[in-house]
Amino acid sequence: MTNLILHATSRGRWLASRQSGVHLDPSLDAEGFIHCSTAAQVVRVANFLFRGQHGLVLLMIDPSRLTSAIKWEPPVHPGHEKGAPVEADLFPHIYGPINAAAVINVVDFEPCRDGLFSLPPSITDPFPTPRPGSE
Repeated sequence: MTNLILHATSRGRWLASRQSGVHLDPSLDAEGFIHCSTAAQVVRVANFLFRGQHGLVLLMIDPSRLTSAIKWEPPVHPGHEKGAPVEADLFPHIYGPINAAAVINVVDFEPCRDGLFSLPPSITDPFPTPRPGSE
C-alpha cells in the first residue's frame, strides 16, 4: 500500500467537505497548500499547534488517489519551542484541495486529559519521513 499521510482538521470542516466532495483548508488560500504529516510527525505537530483543542479528526490520505500535487518540504514555520517542527523534517504539502476519494479513513483525534495528543490506536507508524531527493 502507498504510504499514507495525515491531515488534522475540525470534525465540522470535514463534514462540510464530505458534502462538497473536496476538503479545503484555510492554509490553501493563505499559503498555497494544505499542511499534512506522517504518522511519525502528527502527534508532535498536534501538540505544538492544537494542544487542548477538541473536535478534531485525522484524515488518512492515500497520496496515489490525490488529484492535487504533493511535495515533501521543510516546515513553513519552524519553531524553536520544545516539540515544534524542525527544519530538518520534511512534511507532505498538498498543493490544491484534497479530493474526498483520497481520504480512505477518518479517525477521531481528541487530546488526553492533560491537553496533549497521542497517536490513535488505529494508526500505526509504517511511514518513514522521506529524505531530501526521495520525493
